[in-house]
Amino acid sequence: MTMPDQIPANSVGVVSSSKLHFRDPLDLDCGVTLQEYDLVYECYGELNAERSNAVLICHALSGDHHAAGYNSVDEAKPGWWDNCIGPGKPIDTNIYFVVSSNNLGGCAGSTGPLSINPSVGTAYGPDFPIVTVRDWVESQSRLADALGVTRWAAVMGGSLGGMQALQWAIDYPDRVAHSIVIAAASKLSTQNIAFNEVARQAIRYDTSFHEGHYLDHDVVPERGLMLARMLGHITYLSDDGLHAKFGRELRDGKLNFGYDVEFQIESYLRHQGQAFVGRFDANSYLLMTKSLDYFDPAAQFNDDLTATLKRCTAQFLVVSFTSDWRFPPTKSRELVRALLDADKDVSYIDVDSEQGHDSFLLEFPAYHDVLHSYFARIAREIDQ
Repeated sequence: MTMPDQIPANSVGVVSSSKLHFRDPLDLDCGVTLQEYDLVYECYGELNAERSNAVLICHALSGDHHAAGYNSVDEAKPGWWDNCIGPGKPIDTNIYFVVSSNNLGGCAGSTGPLSINPSVGTAYGPDFPIVTVRDWVESQSRLADALGVTRWAAVMGGSLGGMQALQWAIDYPDRVAHSIVIAAASKLSTQNIAFNEVARQAIRYDTSFHEGHYLDHDVVPERGLMLARMLGHITYLSDDGLHAKFGRELRDGKLNFGYDVEFQIESYLRHQGQAFVGRFDANSYLLMTKSLDYFDPAAQFNDDLTATLKRCTAQFLVVSFTSDWRFPPTKSRELVRALLDADKDVSYIDVDSEQGHDSFLLEFPAYHDVLHSYFARIAREIDQ
C-alpha cells in the first residue's frame, strides 16, 4: 500500500471497501426472510496464519464501514474511528486484522432501504424490514465465515456498536474471546426511546416523507431528517461541553430580535443537521432508531440479565464516560454487576470527560491508555 505524503505515518493509509453478496436466506427477527443481501466492509492489517488476530468493529447509529484511513487522497477526514485504528494506535494494525462492516438496513452500500428489491425491481424504501441487533450479529457471523475468521480476538463498538459487541458474546460465545462494550447499555431507558420517537416523528411528519416513498417523488424529507439529527446531536453532547465550546456567544455579536440564527450553538446545530441530510437516508434513520429501541437481550431470559450473560465465555471490557447522559455510567455499572454476578471476567473504567456520549469517538489519554493496555493483553494471549 502506497501512502501519500500528506497522510500520517500512523494511518492505515488509502483503503477501499469490499462487497460480498450472500445468497443464503437470512431469517430476521421480524418474521421476514431476506433471500439475498450484500454486506459492504473494510479491512485493515493482515490476518495471521493462525487466524487468531481478527477484530470486528461494530458501528453506531449513523456510522458505517469506513472506520479508519482514507478512501482517497482527496478525502478531507479519515474514517470515524481513525484515532483508535492504525499502526501504533490502540488497535494496532501491525498486530491485528481489523474488519468493519456496514450494517444491514444502512445506507452506505449494504442492503437497505436504498437497495433494489429484487422481487419488484425498485428500491425497498419503507418496505425494507426492520432489523435487530441479533440480525446484524447473524449477518456478521456469515461475513466472518466468508473471511475465514472462526473466532474474533475481540468484538468492539461504541453506543449501538457496543450493543452488537454484547450480543455477539451472547449469541456466539465460542467465537468471541473479548467483548469491548463502550458507552452502551443492555437496553435503552424510557427516556432514550422517547428521544428516538420524537426524532422519527420529525421525519414522518415532513410533507416530503410520502409514507417513506419519497424517492418515487424525487424528494427527500430534508426538514424532518435535519430536525432529527439536531435533536440527536444535542443528546450526544453534554451541557458542560456545549457551554465550553459555545457558551452564549452571538454569531453577529448582538441580538437581532428575530428567529434566524443568532447564537453560535444554533448555527452549529443547523450545520450538523444540514450535513447529515446530505449523507444519510431517512428510512435508514427510522430503522436504526427502532433497532436501538428493540435491543434487550435479557427479554428472552425472563428479563434476568445475569442469566442472559451466563452463556458468555468472552472476557469483557466495559467503558463509560462521566458526562454521558444518553448512556450514563449507571447503565454500564448495571452491566458490570450482572457480568460479575454471572462470574465473568470483566474490566471497567468510567472515563472523566466533558464531551458527553460522543466521547467514545474522541481521543482522551485515560481512555486510549486503557484501550492500549487491554489490546496489549489480547496480543499476549494471541502470542501464547
